[in-house]
Amino acid sequence: MAHDRHKAAMEAYEEQEEFWPALETTMAEDMPVYWGGPWGCASECGPLRAVLMRRPGKEIENMTDPYHWRFAAIMDPAVARAQHDAVAQAYRDAGAAVYYVEEMREDRPNALFMRDNMFMTPEGAIVARQAMDVRRGEERYVAHALAKLGVPILRTIGGTGVFEGACAMWVDRETVILGTGNRCNAEGQRQVTEVLQSIGVRHIVPFQIPYGHAHIDGFINIIDRDLALIFPWQVPHDVWQALTDRGFKVLTCPSIEELKENSAVNFVAVGPRKIVAVKGNPRTRDLLERNGVEVIEVDMSEIRKGRGAIHCMTGFLARDW
Repeated sequence: MAHDRHKAAMEAYEEQEEFWPALETTMAEDMPVYWGGPWGCASECGPLRAVLMRRPGKEIENMTDPYHWRFAAIMDPAVARAQHDAVAQAYRDAGAAVYYVEEMREDRPNALFMRDNMFMTPEGAIVARQAMDVRRGEERYVAHALAKLGVPILRTIGGTGVFEGACAMWVDRETVILGTGNRCNAEGQRQVTEVLQSIGVRHIVPFQIPYGHAHIDGFINIIDRDLALIFPWQVPHDVWQALTDRGFKVLTCPSIEELKENSAVNFVAVGPRKIVAVKGNPRTRDLLERNGVEVIEVDMSEIRKGRGAIHCMTGFLARDW
């Protein structure tokens, strides 16, 4: 379709010797023609086509005080890399291309949690501005990696704005949940909203992130166009209502221990009702399987020492929606 529109526009251009009409295609239609890939995302559950990750590098090798970096404990680099590789392989097995941020400051061990650095839209990426001093600066290397791939950057959060990619989540092409709190302030929210509204998002569902929490993907996630999993104690009623109004069946995470201690909700859907999830959450897995969800488990015991998991590790670059 995009090719046909471009062809028609060029034919019209060639027929008019003294008039040079502007192309009327959208940025999303331009993507495969000018930007070298099918970049774009407006879903958390459509078939996953490409992701951006940061395989743990030298930045995790010389840690002495894990608390300074907001880690629970020091990671074993070899084990952490093996677990990271297992997640990447699960994505490849599901048909997604895996790209990496190859360069990073050696004092940024949290960089493996790539989701926080970007939020993908149908027309390009929003580059985040990290809240914490121990993470700010990762964004530069992420922007460089996106540019090398040819992914358009629609906005880099600036001024006094703070926004991290894991504060936002697609519900459908016209609806985004946007969390505010410690990692997304009012100015960051305004800048993100401005970009999303300019590309056709009509509904921004506000999610006030509770004190003591960073992002929304620890207690809400989308599994299919009509199925979600939440931790109800920390998901606002209005967010639940927005999902049910759109025909979602909203499942309740059955175990506080699995959610709090082993990131049971922090998974990535590689397609409708097919997720890559943290190994060792039997009650959550049973609930999901009873609702027709295929669960691919990966051991995250070492990665979890950084207080993150699979969804945190993954920047989406391309999904069908």
